[in-house]
Amino acid sequence: MENLQTKTVAEMVTENIKTAHIFKRYGIDFCCGGGISLEKACEKYKVDYNLLSRDLLNVDQDTSKATNYNRWELDFLTDHIINVHHSYVEENIPLLLQYSERVAQVHGGHYHELLEIKDLVKQVAGELSAHLKKEELILFPFIKKMVQAKKENMELPAANFGTVDNPIKMMEIEHEDAGELLRRISELSSNYTPPQGACNTYRAFYAKLEEFEQDLHQHVHLENNILFPKALNLEKELRS
Repeated sequence: MENLQTKTVAEMVTENIKTAHIFKRYGIDFCCGGGISLEKACEKYKVDYNLLSRDLLNVDQDTSKATNYNRWELDFLTDHIINVHHSYVEENIPLLLQYSERVAQVHGGHYHELLEIKDLVKQVAGELSAHLKKEELILFPFIKKMVQAKKENMELPAANFGTVDNPIKMMEIEHEDAGELLRRISELSSNYTPPQGACNTYRAFYAKLEEFEQDLHQHVHLENNILFPKALNLEKELRS
C-alpha cells in the first residue's frame, strides 16, 4: 500500500477491506466520513499518524509459518492457544458486536438477515467468552500439571472433575455449538458476500466474520485434533 498521504480513508478501505478493522480500532470513521485524507483523519480523531500508517502498511504482512504443532510440548501448546487464539477472540468480539449493531441498525430494514446475524453474533460472543475461561481456569492448568508430573516423575494430580475426558468432552461439545452458529451466519450472509454497493462498514463486517471463522477453525483444530487426544493419552500414561 503506497502513497498513503495521497489516499482518502475510504479509498484505502475500498482497495483493501482489512484496513477497515485498523481504522475501527483507532476510532476513525471510514464509512460516511471516509472522504478525507489520512493526515486529516489523524488530526480530526487525534490519532498518531506514524502509528496508524505503520499498521496500515503491515496490514497484509503474512506472519504464518509452516509449524509442526504436533511436536510441541502440551504446556507450550496451551500457552500458544491462549496467546494467539484466545487473545484473537477477546480482541475481535467487541469489534464484531459493534459492526453487527451498526450494520443491522442501518441496513436491517432492507436486509432482514442482518437482524438474525446480529443475534447470532451476540450468542457466539457470550458462549465463546465463557468457553475460553473454562479452558484457561480449569482444563489447561490441569494439562500443565500432567506435563509437570511426567517431567518430574510424580503421581497424577487429583482433579475435582475426575478424568480429564470429562472437561474435554464438554469443550468439544461447545466447539461444535460455536461452529454451528458460525455456519448459520455464513449461510445467512451468502458465505460472507455483501450485497452489491454495500457500504464499507457492511463489507468490513462480513470480512471480519470470515476471518473470525477461519481463526476459530484453526483454534479448534489445535485443540480437538492435537491437544485433547495427547492430553488423554498422557493421563492414561500417568495412571498406568
